[in-house]
Order: sequence, then C-alpha cells, then structure tokens
Amino acid sequence: MNQATYQLYGRLQHLFGRLQHCQATMSPLAKLGWVFAGYVLAVIIAAAAVACEVAAYYALGVHDDSGMKAFGDSLLFLAVFAVASVPPTILALRSLAPYTAFWRASSAAALVLALAALVASFEVIAGARSLVDGVAFLLVLAAPLCALAFGLSGFFAPIRTSRISFFVATTIEATAFAAWLISCIFRSP
Repeated sequence: MNQATYQLYGRLQHLFGRLQHCQATMSPLAKLGWVFAGYVLAVIIAAAAVACEVAAYYALGVHDDSGMKAFGDSLLFLAVFAVASVPPTILALRSLAPYTAFWRASSAAALVLALAALVASFEVIAGARSLVDGVAFLLVLAAPLCALAFGLSGFFAPIRTSRISFFVATTIEATAFAAWLISCIFRSP
C-alpha cells in the first residue's frame, strides 16, 4: 500500500474510535432517539427521491399506466430507504450487542424468513396461481432488503453462531432473489 492509503486508513480508524467513544457515553434513550431520527431522515430522503422522479416524469411529459408507475415508485422508495437506513440500523445493532438473547432469537428468525423466501421463490417461478402466490411474490421482492438487513446483522452480531446464521440467511435470500430474477430473464420474450 502507498502512503495515501495508510493515511486514509489511519483517519478512518481515528474517526471510528471517536464514534465508538461517543456511542459508549450515550444513554440508551439518546441512542434510541438517534436511531429513530435516522429512520425518519431515511423516510424523508426516500420520499424526496420519489418526488424528484415523479417531477422528472411530468417534466418530460411521460404518462405511463398509473398502476405500473405507482409500483415502480414504491420500489424506488424501498430501495432508497434501504440504503439510507443503513447508518441508523448500524447504530441500533451496535446498541443491541450486549443482549445475547436478542441475537439468538433474531438469527433463528432470519433463517426461518430466508427459507420462506426460498420456498416462495420456487413457487413464483413455478407459476402457481393461488392466494398464497401474492404473498410469495412480496417475499421474493423483499429478499434484497432482507439480505441487506441480515448481512448488516451478521457483521455486528457478537455471537459466532448468530453471525454464521445471519450470513447463511443472507446467502439464502440472495439466492432466492437471483433465482427469481434469472427465471424472469429467461421467461421474457
């Protein structure tokens, strides 16, 4: 590595150390307030992104089918919200580090949800038409968001078995979404 890389690494270590000190001195109520404020900010950022996209469509004079447009807007909102909510999620996960019961229960729930998404992915690929198919489709669409959440949880889990469970759940969710996406690519005319 060159000198600039070492300097950047040193600055990042210093910044991370200061953030750890600030978090260690915060009260639990203050941490909860920062997490809540972070999620509110993430919602505002996502809503602003959708508003900018809608304004751009109207400025161009494009008039799509309203149902398809609304679905696309909701996907945009979820994608931007997922990215913007990473910092408050990290703060929340770091605050929950001492609670081993939380990590054990949430890692088990993550595995159950990931397996449900995998089953739902195969059901959607098979093209089953039932009431459950609508829920299965939503599970498949939520798979990237769950993979992001499980991956972050895996990085901050203090227990080795929970880390492994979260990373396995992340892999399963990514596989479920990728299988559905590949089936859509090969199925389209």
